[in-house]
Amino acid sequence: MTEKTIPLLPCRTELIQSVVDFYTALGFETTHLQKSPYAYAVVERGAVELQLYGMKDYDPATSHSSCYVLTEDVDGLHAAFRAGLKAAYGRIPTRGLPRIGPLKDMSYGVRQFLATDPTGNTIRVGQAIGGGGEEEPATAPKETFARALHMADLFADSKQDYPGAAKIIDRVLNLEDERPTPVQRVQLLVLRGDIAQRLGDTEGARGWLEEAASVQLSTEEQEAARDALARLRDLRG
Repeated sequence: MTEKTIPLLPCRTELIQSVVDFYTALGFETTHLQKSPYAYAVVERGAVELQLYGMKDYDPATSHSSCYVLTEDVDGLHAAFRAGLKAAYGRIPTRGLPRIGPLKDMSYGVRQFLATDPTGNTIRVGQAIGGGGEEEPATAPKETFARALHMADLFADSKQDYPGAAKIIDRVLNLEDERPTPVQRVQLLVLRGDIAQRLGDTEGARGWLEEAASVQLSTEEQEAARDALARLRDLRG
């Protein structure tokens, strides 16, 4: 016997059509949609099925609803989702609701990105780095700047604690007795600029991102920082 888990995610009742449209842009097929006597929808993409139910007073701004999708082609899904969103919205939404986040190699052994629908549900899509097994336990690195990146990523993406993430980055960038590698510096500055944008600090974000763009990287370092550089292009664009 084969079991299957189907996430049930809440959404604000009057937003259910916009939520369905979002998943359509991601390549999902709507297999059920009703708006009365209560709002309910089912969307499917291959083996992934999500069911959405309406709540009259649901607040997208305070949503913590999410699910995790494991894949063998996270880069391909990220590219497909971005292309679908650009076609549907005329741009790739990277902040606010809805939005799609950057692709990142996480320190706990997963390459992943987050996509958040118009009602605040976050779909985390990941692939085990190296192609084997499931997600490893999140253990923080010991090296100063690698640990800061790890913790800031967790605060920003998992907890959505943007001020906390900013505080972590600001502290290590102001250290006088230690310096990050050029790759780490770019990663920290891009994440700091991303956080500033999410907090509505447009001027501050511009400064962080300009500083990140000014870091000189060798060809090898550019490859190591490819995800951060791609995010930098998105944020500056």
